[in-house]
Amino acid sequence: MTAITVAKAKENIYQMLSDVNNSGHPITITNNRGKNGVLISEDDWNAIQETLFLNSIPGMAESIIEAGNELLEECSVYDPDEEW
Repeated sequence: MTAITVAKAKENIYQMLSDVNNSGHPITITNNRGKNGVLISEDDWNAIQETLFLNSIPGMAESIIEAGNELLEECSVYDPDEEW
């Protein structure tokens, strides 16, 4: 992960925003007090939030893993006119 000081971040904030949005690589912003921060794209932040939410639902992770192991031929086909 790239690290940059607060002073350099202030000088390059527009370029840094462009970089994290184009590359998806976070940037650590450091200071001399040991209280660092991380700059990430909004898309990455939203993905993290969604992952945390889904992992907070009991049994969801297991269900996703189980579905990933299911053969495509065994999967149901969604029919919007069919009642569940």
